[in-house]
Amino acid sequence: MSSSSSNQGRSHADASRRFQRTRDDHATELAEDYVELIADLIAETGEARTVDIASRLGVTHVTATNAINRLKRDGLVTSEPYRSVFLTDKGRQLAIAARERHDLVVRFLIALGVPASDAEIDAEGIEHHIGDSTVEAMDRFVGDSS
Repeated sequence: MSSSSSNQGRSHADASRRFQRTRDDHATELAEDYVELIADLIAETGEARTVDIASRLGVTHVTATNAINRLKRDGLVTSEPYRSVFLTDKGRQLAIAARERHDLVVRFLIALGVPASDAEIDAEGIEHHIGDSTVEAMDRFVGDSS
């Protein structure tokens, strides 16, 4: 195999890994957003009702119900028809990790000079698409700039 075809094969494999990571990130993004919101609702109001989840996310009740059913299947929440949604231990751990990563991204963006309102909005998209080494670098940067 020539050097150029070897490099081409490697670049295709690298691209495939990058795209797979993005697909994987999208798959967990929904779960993280939902469990983070459920935790926030429980902290604010004492319960997380499907109607409130749908309203906060700007989706239909059916969309929220379908997502909650996926979260139940994945062991992240429990719920009964016409009752509130509750996080399992696994769901609580995911919500805490998602909140911590979100807050870190917000602090990082603010440290770069991004206005807080923009940082909060931008973090919502960024937080799901950064790897562990990036999170660690952001944490070091924010810690060093404090």
